[in-house]
Amino acid sequence: MVRAMTSLIVPIIMAGGSGTRLWPVSRDTMPKQFIPLFDEGRSTFQATLSRVSGPEFAPPVVVTNDAFRFVVAEQMLALGLKGTIVLEPERRDSAVAVAVGATIASREQSPEAVCLVLAADHVITDVSGFVTDCLEAAKAAAKGWIMTLGIKPTSPATGYGYIAPGASIEGGRALALRRFVEKPDRDTAEGYVAEGYLWNSGNFLFQAEAMREELAAHAPDVLRAAQASLASASRDLDFLRLAPEPFRAAPKISIDYALMEKTDHAGVLPAHFAWSDVGAWDAIHDIKAKDEDGNVLEGSVSVIGTTNSLVRSEGPLTTVVGLDEVVVVSTLDAVLVAAKSEAPRVKDLVARLAAEGHAQATDHLRIHRPWGWYQRIDIGQRFQVKHICVYPGGTLSLQRHHHRAEHWVVVHGTAEVTIDGTVKLYHENEAAYLPIGCTHRMRNPGKIDLKIIEVQVGSYTGEDDIVRIEDIYARS
Repeated sequence: MVRAMTSLIVPIIMAGGSGTRLWPVSRDTMPKQFIPLFDEGRSTFQATLSRVSGPEFAPPVVVTNDAFRFVVAEQMLALGLKGTIVLEPERRDSAVAVAVGATIASREQSPEAVCLVLAADHVITDVSGFVTDCLEAAKAAAKGWIMTLGIKPTSPATGYGYIAPGASIEGGRALALRRFVEKPDRDTAEGYVAEGYLWNSGNFLFQAEAMREELAAHAPDVLRAAQASLASASRDLDFLRLAPEPFRAAPKISIDYALMEKTDHAGVLPAHFAWSDVGAWDAIHDIKAKDEDGNVLEGSVSVIGTTNSLVRSEGPLTTVVGLDEVVVVSTLDAVLVAAKSEAPRVKDLVARLAAEGHAQATDHLRIHRPWGWYQRIDIGQRFQVKHICVYPGGTLSLQRHHHRAEHWVVVHGTAEVTIDGTVKLYHENEAAYLPIGCTHRMRNPGKIDLKIIEVQVGSYTGEDDIVRIEDIYARS
């Protein structure tokens, strides 16, 4: 069914991935889409938001998970942008996220609304070229086509899906999609490139109701789960929390497998802009500016006789001598050394580390919270030391601990501390003592970050020894 296109494109941004191939910088607790890997001031999620903040676009629908909800809200607020933030109960791949986004767009905008599905971790520097191509693809989407943006290959990459373009749609740049294939081996990829195949960028455009009709025909269980989880969704502060039970009925399947390989209405627009999904450290090396030896060197780094490599440090002095085509990434608690050609296998390494019980596989030393962050400095028998930062206006929950006492030493800013109902201000070089079992809270009443050193002493210092009595962020 052909429908008229409404004036604004609705962005649906998927921001729930874990980005394990960029370990140890990207981990489950703070994945790559929220880290400023390319721009010191912006994450790729923020860059994605900025690309679709022009007059051609409606406010975005961001689909993420509960663990990232405050990071998403904070990074949107930093750009002065508003939208719908949808929280998935668990990761179920992209098909159900697309179905949820299309249903929201149909309900809140129009069944004729053209949606644009984007991953939050892609790098596209040519914003005007991207917008131009989106508007061109939207014309075909308005006629019922499920469009994807295809990228001309620069190499026979094995990490991307490929698209075989077909005949022109009504004489325009948009083409029917003749074949949709998943990640090939090297020889097959070389054949695809020779035959004029395109990379699948994972950016899709479609009318909301057209997507729902196609899902009803080819993946009805995905659509049912999306609609049921939305029908029973709840509001939690500024978030739309999908109902867990119906959501879990959705199969774990990508939109590519669920629909694009099956539909007779798939189209592709060969894109004019450069694109990368920055899937692994070798892609980071490809994108970034290099020195005369072909190296990307970041942080406290020194190399001798090293070429065509990426060496990055987030803390310790990191040195490399006499190597070619390597990736070396060091953080405060983990170091990665890999052949650049083997960089995509870091995902397998992370899976092994997790299976072996290494907390570094998933957790950063710095843990982000809606009020700020904390970072462990040291831990031992019966003690733990943390560096805590509370943003201006940030307030920790009113809580108590059963197994530990705490000492808070203010090193920057002013702390408003509540201990068993008594409120007192603490300034730099002053310390508050919180005995075991006391009810306590900390707030930053000032205009600058509050930074404290917290020393915990007791028989147990785990994060689960927290009894929250009151919390402005609605955490349990």
